[in-house]
Amino acid sequence: MNDAPKTLVIIVTWNKKRYLLDLLDSLSSLDYPRRSLDILVVDNASSDGTVEALAGRKDITLLRNRENLGGTGGFNTGLAWAFAQPEGRYDFLWLLDNDVQVHRNALTALVALLRDNPDLAVAGSTMMQLDYPWRINEMGASFDRRRGVLKLHRHMEEITAWKSLPLERLRTLDIDLGRHLPGCPKWRKVDYVAAASLLIRSEVARQAGLWDDFFIHFDDVEWCLRIARLGHGVAVSADSLIWHLSALSKVPSWILYYDNRNVLYLLEKHGEPGSVARTRRWIKLKALYYAVLGKQDLSRLHCRALQDFRKRVKGKSAIELDPVYRPLGELETLLSRPEIRKILIPWTVPTEGLDLPALLSRPGLTVDLLLSPDGTEAAWMNEVPGASKKRPPNRLRRWRAWLRRQPPYDLVLQSDYRPVPALSRLGRQVLFLNNESLSLRERPRLSSLIQALWTVALS
Repeated sequence: MNDAPKTLVIIVTWNKKRYLLDLLDSLSSLDYPRRSLDILVVDNASSDGTVEALAGRKDITLLRNRENLGGTGGFNTGLAWAFAQPEGRYDFLWLLDNDVQVHRNALTALVALLRDNPDLAVAGSTMMQLDYPWRINEMGASFDRRRGVLKLHRHMEEITAWKSLPLERLRTLDIDLGRHLPGCPKWRKVDYVAAASLLIRSEVARQAGLWDDFFIHFDDVEWCLRIARLGHGVAVSADSLIWHLSALSKVPSWILYYDNRNVLYLLEKHGEPGSVARTRRWIKLKALYYAVLGKQDLSRLHCRALQDFRKRVKGKSAIELDPVYRPLGELETLLSRPEIRKILIPWTVPTEGLDLPALLSRPGLTVDLLLSPDGTEAAWMNEVPGASKKRPPNRLRRWRAWLRRQPPYDLVLQSDYRPVPALSRLGRQVLFLNNESLSLRERPRLSSLIQALWTVALS
């Protein structure tokens, strides 16, 4: 691309030094003329040495916010800097998350898409998963204006031929997704592309203005919908690939507040009539679900999101969670406590990185393993010494009687990914596990459920 348009890369970062340096390294391998590329890094007051690591680098411009302004504030800092430049200095702005790596053709393909299609103003990359490089996370998305839900295109589809190839190799290959994915066009119009890799015409960005102050989540969705309302097209390219750190092993906690608050603002501006009221009812149901599960702090977060939307609160909020979250490495210590004598573990509990049979081999510990209603059991269950296996009924109306017959347990293990709400009532304490962390909670009591009902009613 000899006559490559001048492009400004805008990266927002907060305490992800290693990922940021990897991203900058992948940008250095782009097959895009370096003279046509400027890189702007916006640091949201990182404390992990990010600023020091970038000191002295003449290939980037660094802007430092005095506090963490979230993705919204960070990108608005970068956009405001871009808007302050003389008109015409940049043809395109390329927004990137700090935890992505880019294919060498990622920018060239986006620029070509916008150049060849004057009706398009925004082009996004196909997002692969950084930790599973052969798996698609999304190829753009459509937005359900009735329920406020994003439908990710090609989500979780896999390219099996790539499983044996390292990311470093994939970033340099000549890639044609159409050879691997039946019915995959070179590009398609969508409602939204993530700011993990979003290219926009500079003059359209000025026309659309800064992002709504959501702090984090749904801010880039709102911007895409706003741009479409101005009469411009949004598209995703199958020829532009990035790899983004996936959220598969992360269980939402504090982020639930922003997800639920911001989607209401989004629907208020871009949703169908009745969508806000409908989504408010759904958020209330989710608040009750978390209360039944025993996660009272997450139940309160949903209610606070409703209350703050009603009060017109935006931006960053002080989030308070219960002091129950611990590193996964503390599981052995928790299971070895002498007061823990009887444990129930259902089939849903994740075991990645854990040797549960070894952790459950303590003398004097009684372990009951709960199979799925259809009799499915995990392979590790046969390795737990002296464990008893139970199978619950496969019909919902029989669960209540079955639960009444179960003995009390000192501890019930639950999966953060696939919890079974009814089981939380069987243990004195409930231990929720995911692949990264755990949270130890008290059994949900009638008083806490009544309090949750009251809070939901007032929200």
